[in-house]
Amino acid sequence: MKDIYIIILNKTVLDNKERKIPVSSKLLDCRGMACPLPVVETKKAVETGNDKNILVIVDNAAARENVSRFAANAGCRVDVTEKDSCWRLEITVPDSKIKNKGTVAGNKAEAGTTAGNVYFITTNSLGQGSADLGEVLMKSLLVTLTQQEPPAALLFLNTGVYLTVEGSPVLEQLRVLAGKGTEILVCGTCLNYYKLNQRLALGAVSNMLEINTRLTGPHKIITIG
Repeated sequence: MKDIYIIILNKTVLDNKERKIPVSSKLLDCRGMACPLPVVETKKAVETGNDKNILVIVDNAAARENVSRFAANAGCRVDVTEKDSCWRLEITVPDSKIKNKGTVAGNKAEAGTTAGNVYFITTNSLGQGSADLGEVLMKSLLVTLTQQEPPAALLFLNTGVYLTVEGSPVLEQLRVLAGKGTEILVCGTCLNYYKLNQRLALGAVSNMLEINTRLTGPHKIITIG
């Protein structure tokens, strides 16, 4: 009899009924996870695992739609059932996708030698409208970046510098990116203007010449602000 792989991704304990999953399935309990983590964990399982069957459990409609769409776009079959305000997404990975993972991994490693993008972040709140929602979206973006190939650099300007000081809600994500080799430059003039010089928690204090050099370099520039 084949093993059943069960991965618990939060503190929720699954009841006995939820443990009745197909043999050789991987179980991802994504209840309570903020966007985009359910998709991130599903992506890892589909693209790097060797399991044909993956059962994902989520507790909100947005996560259900996002995971379903990702799996469908990846060429997988998705069967969705609802129970007790939660959704079970049974994902079937095509045999061809499992067989080709060795080749894909090799190609990805080769592609990883290419430096990443440069993110030019000029605000601490992503998008127009609610500032509170914008802060949530900004954190979601940075969480997503930690799960992908690391950017070459993050450039913080204007109110974007608030993300790099003590008390910032995204310091954990920025530290992860810095640990992966992402360069973090913070506008010194902006820190001085907002009187944040003494509160800088990470990153190098920079100037417009250095920032402009990164903006006019060979990397793709993505502006957030």
